[in-house]
Amino acid sequence: MDQLVDVERFLKNVDKISELVKDLNSCDVEVQQKAMAKADGCIATLDEPCRTNVNKTRININPPLQPSLSLQNESPENFMKIMETDAEERRVRKIARAKKATALKDKGNEAYAQEDYETAVKYYSDGLAELPDMQQLYTNRAQTFIKMEKYKEAISDCEWALKCNERCIKAYLHMGKAYLALKNYNGSRKCFEKIAEIEPGREKMVKEHMTQVDLEEERETQEMNAMQEFDKGDEKATRVPQLLEKLSRPGQKPFYYSGGMEILSQALTDCTGQTLFRLNNGFSIISSNDMVRSYMLQETKGPGSQEFFASVLKLWRVVCQGNDQNQKMMMTCPMTRQCIVHSLTSENVAVQTECLALLCLYSQMPHGRCLATDNLNVPMLVRNLMVCITKKQQENTAVKILQNFAAYNKFCIQLRDVLTNSVIVPFTTILRNISISNQHVIGSLILAVGRLAQDDVIRRKFTHDPECWKAFLVAIKQCSALEYKEVLYPMLGLIINLSTITSPVIPEHAVSLTDCCLGLMGGSDGGVITRATGVLSTVLPQSSEAVQHAIQRDVVRTMRRLLKATGQTATKYAIKTLTVCTAASHLARVELVKSDKKLSILRLLLDSSCDEMVSGNAALCLAHCLELDGIASNLLGTDIVMLLLRLAAGDAKRTAVQQNAAIALGKLCRSEPRHKNKLRELHGLGILHSCMKLIT
Repeated sequence: MDQLVDVERFLKNVDKISELVKDLNSCDVEVQQKAMAKADGCIATLDEPCRTNVNKTRININPPLQPSLSLQNESPENFMKIMETDAEERRVRKIARAKKATALKDKGNEAYAQEDYETAVKYYSDGLAELPDMQQLYTNRAQTFIKMEKYKEAISDCEWALKCNERCIKAYLHMGKAYLALKNYNGSRKCFEKIAEIEPGREKMVKEHMTQVDLEEERETQEMNAMQEFDKGDEKATRVPQLLEKLSRPGQKPFYYSGGMEILSQALTDCTGQTLFRLNNGFSIISSNDMVRSYMLQETKGPGSQEFFASVLKLWRVVCQGNDQNQKMMMTCPMTRQCIVHSLTSENVAVQTECLALLCLYSQMPHGRCLATDNLNVPMLVRNLMVCITKKQQENTAVKILQNFAAYNKFCIQLRDVLTNSVIVPFTTILRNISISNQHVIGSLILAVGRLAQDDVIRRKFTHDPECWKAFLVAIKQCSALEYKEVLYPMLGLIINLSTITSPVIPEHAVSLTDCCLGLMGGSDGGVITRATGVLSTVLPQSSEAVQHAIQRDVVRTMRRLLKATGQTATKYAIKTLTVCTAASHLARVELVKSDKKLSILRLLLDSSCDEMVSGNAALCLAHCLELDGIASNLLGTDIVMLLLRLAAGDAKRTAVQQNAAIALGKLCRSEPRHKNKLRELHGLGILHSCMKLIT
């Protein structure tokens, strides 16, 4: 508090001195004299002692001029000259100090990178001796103090950094970590909340830190409650340590340990039991047992070994159910990391079942997904899960695990470099072998792959893989013939997602895909029809050959029929498909106009749609049709000019809509001059002219 008072007093003095300098420079002699008197008074107060223990004020012991007379005897001009000279010299010296402080900071950073924290602190402190208001030195030293577990010192440095910059994110971050280490959970939360307030874009980072605070507070509460139960002598609480003591006995037979772990699993009925297991070194007792280790690492095989292994996995699952701290301890054990992934492909059903159940537990919550991703061999994990699905071994659980993990971005990143062998090859193999017995699982698997494909790199690799598209064609034909809608619906959605990326592979299969999709149009399932249209809307733009093939198969009439009686999603896909066809083919325009001379469907979409893609494509499709002779004349007497003008003058953010509407309006007036008269009546020539800047 004394330091804060001194700082506030210093800032007030700065304001006073600024006013004095202004008055000393005044043309009014009386004002100058009063300023001189005030200056003498301020100088007299400098003798007042400072209450802080550390004096961070830098005194100029070598002023440029040492006048023998009082300032009152100096003229204002000489006084100002002295002040200016002194200020310039101070500025130069401050630049030199800043340069030296920066060099010391860099040396401190090097020492920190080498984990030489004592040396880093020394360099940062020397830097602060040169430049006491350098924010980075405080935050860097605070970070180093945290590594040294000097949390109070870290908090103090963060407070000084905030005096330099009250919006310093790093200061709040390090302070929040230090408060957490001191178990000041509310203080920690306030620091992280302040970060979100200053920079809302860091919400994800803040959420992660807040979760860590919650976990630590929960852990402390669990351990306190568990010890209270144990101290009371509660039978359930005392039983867990007793069983662990028996399991720690070396040299027993496998059945002894497996039976003991089964009894222990039954005793762990609540959070108290789980916490006491952790507090009594339960994980270490099991993993450090030589027999346990040899069986789990498959170094020893014999009667009861697999049953024993299954009992260990079951115990871990029971211990970790709903207990985040136990999940963390178990997953960070090296032996656990190694055996879990390998056990997925165990020939023993009980071992495989328990292993999948344990992984499923981790996959269900963000904290568990993070732990598993950070500690397990992710490529091998996915490869083994795909083996389970391919061989129909606990495939439902395996797919569920993959679905859950696929929602975690870091998990997807670790798969990028091994995607072909770990995912694409087994996935395409499964797609080629759809049957009534596995259609439900394959539908779920496609959804899981769709989640993985939300990652841009993974989506691109799928899109550029030829075998993937070949497998899609085989699967669509199988599902169409056998009416496997559970597979067909998600698969079409995945194809739409993948084909939004331009790929040289897609044109090779575009005609076959077009055939398949048009074949699906004859069905009765509205969802399948909508998604088949979606595939056409993304595949046709990549292949002119496929466009011509689709037109020959009467795609124009099919799309027009869909536009009359479907929902918003189907409308979006259908109008895009129609626009692609009319852009590429004179025949498509003729077919559309033949069935609708006044283009009533397109005018309806222009008038009623709030969707930018729908209205923009409708305007562009109209512009294509206006290239035919006589079409503009057919539209005389309609509201087409008003509709297009409204879009051209609409929301400036919808640039594509404005551009397409302006193009259509220009073609309309050029083809039929009488529309230009209507445009003049609506005072639309200026709007059309202003839209021309959007068109290149």
